[in-house]
Amino acid sequence: MQSHKGLSCRLLNSCQYFAVMQAGFAFLEAGSVRSKNTTNILIKNFLDVCKYGLHKASRKRVKLRRCNQNSDLHPLTLVFSHTVIGAVAYWLFGYAFAFGAESNGFIGHKYFALADLPADKYSNWFFHFVFAATAATIVSGAMAERTEFKAYLVYSVFLTGFVYPVVTHWAWDGNGWLATGLQYTKDNITMSVTYQDFAGSGVVHVVGGAVALVGAGLVGPRIGRFVHGVPVVISGHTVPKAALGGFILFFGFLAFNGGSQAAIANEGDANAVALAIVNTVLGGAAGALTAMLIKRLGFADKYWSLLFTINGGLTGMVAMCAGCNVVHPYAAVVIGIIAGMAYVAWSTVMLRVKIDDPLDAVAVHLGGGFWGVLSVPIFNKESGIFYAADEHSFRLFGWNLLGVIVILAWSSVLAFILFIILRLTKQLRVSEEIELKGEKLECKFLEWGLGPREDLLGLDIPKHGEPAYPLDSYGDGWSSSTSAKRQTLPFTQSPTILPSHVSLRNGQHPNGSIHNGQAFNPVQNDQLTDVEENVIPNPAVDGNNSTPVVDTAF
Repeated sequence: MQSHKGLSCRLLNSCQYFAVMQAGFAFLEAGSVRSKNTTNILIKNFLDVCKYGLHKASRKRVKLRRCNQNSDLHPLTLVFSHTVIGAVAYWLFGYAFAFGAESNGFIGHKYFALADLPADKYSNWFFHFVFAATAATIVSGAMAERTEFKAYLVYSVFLTGFVYPVVTHWAWDGNGWLATGLQYTKDNITMSVTYQDFAGSGVVHVVGGAVALVGAGLVGPRIGRFVHGVPVVISGHTVPKAALGGFILFFGFLAFNGGSQAAIANEGDANAVALAIVNTVLGGAAGALTAMLIKRLGFADKYWSLLFTINGGLTGMVAMCAGCNVVHPYAAVVIGIIAGMAYVAWSTVMLRVKIDDPLDAVAVHLGGGFWGVLSVPIFNKESGIFYAADEHSFRLFGWNLLGVIVILAWSSVLAFILFIILRLTKQLRVSEEIELKGEKLECKFLEWGLGPREDLLGLDIPKHGEPAYPLDSYGDGWSSSTSAKRQTLPFTQSPTILPSHVSLRNGQHPNGSIHNGQAFNPVQNDQLTDVEENVIPNPAVDGNNSTPVVDTAF
């Protein structure tokens, strides 16, 4: 038997590793939104940890690279917020609802603010707090670049303090109705049917994905994301930062899934941890390769998309959370392949129904999580349908199916009620003025290295006073008093019209930055450049016949 001391050390070490996933979410979200919204995203993610544990479509475009200095909070701000707010909410009432000793099948009701919590349970609080912060972080990505920070604070507390803990109690507390399951007799043998979800495909990812889906639908798309029903590309400002977030998340998932095997002192425990990690790697790899190949072979642009590959891999790892400890490695590959397909399907459907999800968070977490829960009773090496195909295996499948449907319904209904209230009270979405500020001149100011302009920098400055990329930190020696109307520039841009067959799913092109169907390559030019003359109209706002960058991949 493993001592409480050894178990606590194991839990704490695991949590410290997969807490790093918050940094992964932060960088992935920050790189996937425009730079003007980076602070907003980052503060939200940080507050999720503190809470739980605590965009924009352009109206005008300028010739130069697409700049994104305006939106709500930097993605890193969002991640920071998730951390802070999540911690407080989970301390006050989240843990009590999830694991309160005096409980029924629906909810716990002891240990509020950790009062009277036994000392050997502190590590358990930290362990589940990190899971809760993850669920909250999922939502901010889907609603990025147009959501009020106040709304974020409200839904983050609600999710980490009530919605998620109740689901945790159902599935992972000994008194929860999903964990208790059903019993039936067969051949004078009592058989038990319980919910199988080892590391949270349903408990964590379906909850977060469902809330993200409802939130993204009710907050509405970013202005200009859909023009006359056609999806238009709004690129993130830095693919390398998004890729860094993806790498961190890949590493974090190994601890996320491997660490869910809390005990390691008993015979077979170490092998269980190793199997969970191996299957997580294989599932992620299979999902990434599947999504990459579908993108390359199955759609009009036929590019080897980095961001598509990252999301496919994350979807595979999300799907592996539920059964990584009970399936054979080859089954993990199959689960990952199907997860990659599920990601593509969900991403396509989201565009077809015109729900704007800048990070494809719904496709990754809801799509991957739902499939992951169903995959366990199919590929479980002891009792799966694929091996046994008997009454018991089908009962297990039915119970997992019921569980994930109830989890989806619970999360969606409560999220709908909350977001509707916020929407009716006009607290859900930022004003059009703030969402669109800076579109006309922001790129020129950045190029010139001029001082900060509060009227140009979207949500980071109006909401937080802290731009992620301050204009006066460029360091080129230009004075903030330099004229913004006409200025000698070291270079201007020469437009090159893209071929009609080119599809820009992520707003990227190997030859340069993309604006309204044009790729701009810098050329030397000593002549004066007028800001007003360099504004490229956007049909989403101006109603003219300019051609936007159409998202033709789907």
